[in-house]
Amino acid sequence: MSARPNAATATVADESADPCCAAPLPVLGRDVTVPLVTGGEVTYAALDYAASAPALQRVWDDVAAYAPYYGSVHRGAGYLSQLSTDLFENSRVTVAEFLDCRPDDQVVFTRSTTDSLNLLAQAVPAGCEVFVFETEHHASLLPWRDARVTYLNAPRTPAQAVATLERALADRDPHGPALVCVTGASNVTGELWPVKELAAAAHAHGARIVLDAAQLAPHHPVSVRELDVDWVAFSGHKLYAPFGSGVLAGRSDWLQDAEPYLAGGGASRKVARRADGGVDVEWHTTAARHEAGSPNVIGVYSIASACKALTEAGFEGLVAREQHLVDTVRAGLAEVPEVRVLSLFGDDAPRVGVISFVVDGWNSSHFAAALSAEYGIGVRDGLFCAHPLVRTLLGSDPQDPGECGAPEAAPGERSLNAIRVSFGAGTPDEHVERFVRAVKELVRDGAQWKYRTEDGRCVPDRG
Repeated sequence: MSARPNAATATVADESADPCCAAPLPVLGRDVTVPLVTGGEVTYAALDYAASAPALQRVWDDVAAYAPYYGSVHRGAGYLSQLSTDLFENSRVTVAEFLDCRPDDQVVFTRSTTDSLNLLAQAVPAGCEVFVFETEHHASLLPWRDARVTYLNAPRTPAQAVATLERALADRDPHGPALVCVTGASNVTGELWPVKELAAAAHAHGARIVLDAAQLAPHHPVSVRELDVDWVAFSGHKLYAPFGSGVLAGRSDWLQDAEPYLAGGGASRKVARRADGGVDVEWHTTAARHEAGSPNVIGVYSIASACKALTEAGFEGLVAREQHLVDTVRAGLAEVPEVRVLSLFGDDAPRVGVISFVVDGWNSSHFAAALSAEYGIGVRDGLFCAHPLVRTLLGSDPQDPGECGAPEAAPGERSLNAIRVSFGAGTPDEHVERFVRAVKELVRDGAQWKYRTEDGRCVPDRG
């Protein structure tokens, strides 16, 4: 774009330095202070990256630089409209490069990972069989309502995951379409899944595979070619971009053959009235086919900006630094006998900065509330929109109560929920060190404040 607004340059750590000691990437909210119920204020420790990561300062600066040039895309002859269209389509190229897509792959912009997978679910051919592990986030567990779905039991090793999938695929009709849906990194345990091996198993049996990279893309490089997946989906708000944007990238044939995800302007190429009073429509065969309506240009640009920032920062250093944080948290939790870390594949399994655990004698909502109110630490408690997986990890009956959010249980009562701490490229060492210290103090000394249940959440009792 010839007159593209100037954007701030990302802060990149010195590559010659020890990556474990490199500075975190600047993110919004890094200096926000919050009040403590015990008095005073503290800098907020955002340790809920698995739900939504804070936006990178680089991304915010890029969006702010573009904002004065804001205009509609694809439909205007004016300068700002043309500039915005250029920016929008260049963002598509940037995302394709970030994912190392194949030449014929399409990048479709959506609202989120959930939206992306629902789009793909709408595009699967009639009679398609879908294979999904029970360990998936609901975004990839639930969209396949018009397909024949086989839910696979939770594996306990990566090799078992591949073997389980191969057995299931061997029993299917080899002549019909099939699709495997799998996560790249668990949103509950953080463990990395054997995506490349699962893709090979799927293709060996004539099936396709879609990768839910919502928890993988912010932490590790994702190569569509190297992993040999057919599609990949992820969300901007987990990739250090603002809410409201997502990506579905991959093979174009099923997407081109399907009816548009939404019918309307932008998806249609030609519309004409028929003599009988009806309407004939010719739909686009490009990504625009599934992008009806005025797109979220700022959301799309923010995703592209985040992709550039992570690439320029260098995933090798980002991964090494995050592993240092993972090791710090896991070593600290291991020193507390009352803490049980949840895992499918065992302690030695590679993982991203997502760790879930339970504490003996504590209701999970109570523990999370105390971390927030007394230490200024934000974590998540509940079933993390992965109910079957958390129930399996907790060894509970599938019919036990539990919700995505907090349980209907008072402090001290047992709850079918866990606590999740998650972090990434913007997390300072002090935040995870404070978290480990807080866990030890709460288990040893108990909460300093009284808490009560209000609207299903455990909150400080200020009465």
